[in-house]
Amino acid sequence: MLDFRMETFLTVCKYMNFTHAADALNLTQPAVSQHIKYLENKYGSELFIRDKKKLILTPAGEILRSALETMRNDENTIKKRMQESLLGKKVLNFGVTMTIGEYAIVPSITKYIKNHNDTDFHIKYGNTQTLLSYLYDGSIDFAVVEGYFKKDNYNTRVFKKEEYIAVCSSEHKFKRPIKFLKDLESEKLIIREQGSGTRAILTKTLTLNNMSTSDFSNLIEVENIHTIVSMLCADCGISFLYKSAVEEEIKNGKLKQIPLADFKITHDFTFIWNKDSIFSKEYEQIFEELQSYQNK
Repeated sequence: MLDFRMETFLTVCKYMNFTHAADALNLTQPAVSQHIKYLENKYGSELFIRDKKKLILTPAGEILRSALETMRNDENTIKKRMQESLLGKKVLNFGVTMTIGEYAIVPSITKYIKNHNDTDFHIKYGNTQTLLSYLYDGSIDFAVVEGYFKKDNYNTRVFKKEEYIAVCSSEHKFKRPIKFLKDLESEKLIIREQGSGTRAILTKTLTLNNMSTSDFSNLIEVENIHTIVSMLCADCGISFLYKSAVEEEIKNGKLKQIPLADFKITHDFTFIWNKDSIFSKEYEQIFEELQSYQNK
């Protein structure tokens, strides 16, 4: 169980403001300050840099935050496991991003489920940032994501490397010859929402080419991959997606890959869990089993 002063520290980390943390904990601000001072004395390290009205975690504070989050989540998992033992079954909670959950991992998950009849499964879908928040609050055990994240906070394993491509309707007529990424600026771009790993990869790639999503003639923002694929088939614009999401439509001739000389990208689908969890060995075994089905 976390010491109450550690809970105070995590709350300050959440709000990065002593007053807001005090309100959330129903404490006075001096009490919050005392709790933080106690921890700083205990560990012999300053936890926050106080820069005028702004709080910044020190490197030592970041280490403590990461460790305490893992301890808190492990404690929650232990409680759940103890309750599950009374029912004689295990419950596995995990998250997958939309693309991975709908296209990349289903065969592996179905085989895993069939081989674990003693387990209940709760599978959450969300974009990368949403799943990271679920890991943060301990509501899922692990996740498989494709977006960017701060790897220092997690144990990671590469589940799969996936090709990321430009795609459009096979009937699409371009206004001019297309060879480079910049040649697509006159096109309507169908794009995922903010926080999506699929969008983050495109945004980063465009930045490296001195471009942004605003350079395209129009933007169509959609939170559902199936809808994006349907819009592409109806020739509503172009998009950038993982090849697995449109592989069937490319095979049957509804969509086509847009060949670009300066756009060759593969990206990792990553299996992640909170760093240094006491359940790391179990999550590693789950990963290895899921990947073994992927490789067959």
